[in-house]
Amino acid sequence: MADLSDLEIFARVVSAGSLSAAGRELDLSPAVVSKRLRRLEDRLGTRLLQRTTRQIALTEAGQGFFERIVPILAGLDEAEAFVTRRSTMARGTLKITAPTSFGRLHIAPFLRQFMIDNPDLNINLMLTDKVVDIVGEGFDLAIRIGELADSSLVAKRLAPVTRVLVAAPSYFRDRIAPKTLDDLSHHICIPPHNGESWKLEGPDGPVIYRPQGPLSTNSSEVVREAVLGGVGIALRSTWDVGPELASGALQRVLPDYEGSRNIAIHALYPSKQFLPAKVRLFIDYLVGLYSPTPPWDQRITVTAEQAGSANGAKRRGFTMEPSARGNGDSTGRQPRR
Repeated sequence: MADLSDLEIFARVVSAGSLSAAGRELDLSPAVVSKRLRRLEDRLGTRLLQRTTRQIALTEAGQGFFERIVPILAGLDEAEAFVTRRSTMARGTLKITAPTSFGRLHIAPFLRQFMIDNPDLNINLMLTDKVVDIVGEGFDLAIRIGELADSSLVAKRLAPVTRVLVAAPSYFRDRIAPKTLDDLSHHICIPPHNGESWKLEGPDGPVIYRPQGPLSTNSSEVVREAVLGGVGIALRSTWDVGPELASGALQRVLPDYEGSRNIAIHALYPSKQFLPAKVRLFIDYLVGLYSPTPPWDQRITVTAEQAGSANGAKRRGFTMEPSARGNGDSTGRQPRR
């Protein structure tokens, strides 16, 4: 059986990305780290890592070995925490990957309280719109938005995603708003940053529409800014444009249609067994933030109710005070996320 410390060194090298980085984390020299890796490979009779002067790469055997020892090491950490009565405390480093816009808006602003509640935990939040290999790149947790494909990863649903067709009022200054999907052919539609079709659900069930327009980009944030600037019509999530819908900076287009209801926000992690406390606590923290109704949808709902109250007041012959009207700073304001 391999020395457990050798297993930890191997796992740390994979997660850190280099021998020197792993050595710094473990307070060992690169030479000692390299020696311990060679000892582990000799004991197993196979090469786990391809090493060059600049980078390392897992071999096929190394990938399979890493995937199997991660839950073992996590289980040992949990066992130690249980014995020392620290099972509810998060320690070490929590490495998270999340989509760029969502992480910036709805995770980063709320890290402070979680870090206050868990002072012995370090957070490593990596924002990218690429789908990363959680296990291969040493992540504890991934936040993913979309329809989940079959995977060996464990998924926890955090919140639904509502996607709607939107445009800026300025776009319709010289245009008539579309009344049917066929009318979209006479409008400028902004395709998603990934080039996918719009998967919609309407009065007649699911429908797929291929948006066409003069603007294409690999950035979701460019699509967002373009639709705010009056370039055209786009399909956007309410978590992304909720404040703009509430303030009137954007308006719904074809409100009978929404994006596929199969889209949701999930937390993904490698193994349900021996789930580290740091991962469990962070997932629970996100569930508390986003449930039962996501704050970005609460703001839109409250604003719509206020608008309805204002219209009712006008019909009854009086108007509401400015402070009571639905606007970006009214009750139900969504915190910046």
